[in-house]
Amino acid sequence: MKHICLIILLVQSFILAGACSAQTPSSLGYDTTYSSSYYEQKVSLFRLLPDSPGEIIFLGNSLTDIAEWAELWQNPLVKNRGISSDITFGVLNRLDEVTASGPAKLFLMIGINDIARGIPDAVIVANLQKIILQVRRQSPRTQLYLQSLLPTNNHFSEYKGYQNKETHILAVNAELQRLARIHGATYINLHAVFSDADGRLDSRYTNDGLHLNGRGYLRWKEALMQLNHCCP
Repeated sequence: MKHICLIILLVQSFILAGACSAQTPSSLGYDTTYSSSYYEQKVSLFRLLPDSPGEIIFLGNSLTDIAEWAELWQNPLVKNRGISSDITFGVLNRLDEVTASGPAKLFLMIGINDIARGIPDAVIVANLQKIILQVRRQSPRTQLYLQSLLPTNNHFSEYKGYQNKETHILAVNAELQRLARIHGATYINLHAVFSDADGRLDSRYTNDGLHLNGRGYLRWKEALMQLNHCCP
């Protein structure tokens, strides 16, 4: 981990704080672009929706986007701020909309798309730290929950670019746990919840090796309830 921390310090010297000027693969060797028609459609909607006191926000990529969180929890204060295909750079770009309401709780899961694109672990972790610091600065009373990245399952034929990435997933999760400890956030180890005996995403909870099915979302909810983290 000392090696990763050293790399993070070097990376932070070169990455712009807002991550809004994401660069192309040709300039960095990996793709940090996040804008798409779908991304812009979702962000424009999020910025127009009314804020509510005491909001509980789930923030992330397609794993978050797919769920019907308010219905799952039977609570209209639970808001979905997931955008399919999003990466840490995209979350940084739109984070001000999330913190504007001063949410009571914020559940973050982001990074698997970064890994699939070949974005270095140290860059991902540096961006995660920026997200944490921005939340602490813009919404200091928000209870922040850092959810681990989930395993994937290489027995499925889809999403080959996400398979056999467990070394990176575990490295980022270890750093998430460290960041939670440093910054007073709560780390939630969902990786263990969704892993089968071989460390793969349990096939009971997925139909493509990456995303969750309905049973998977019920298991996610159950895990948070068992930890007493969400949602009244």
